[in-house]
Amino acid sequence: MQDRWLGSIRAPDFPSGLDWLNVTRPLHMADLRGRIVILDFWTFC
Repeated sequence: MQDRWLGSIRAPDFPSGLDWLNVTRPLHMADLRGRIVILDFWTFC
């Protein structure tokens, strides 16, 4: 059976107040539209 694509789901915007590294202003999903995005999840203590 072939899977069918039923539509698209938009990712929610990032919560306000996040600390960002290597950017001059907070990011928004609209800023990334049409771009390839690689997510690297990490944490530090």
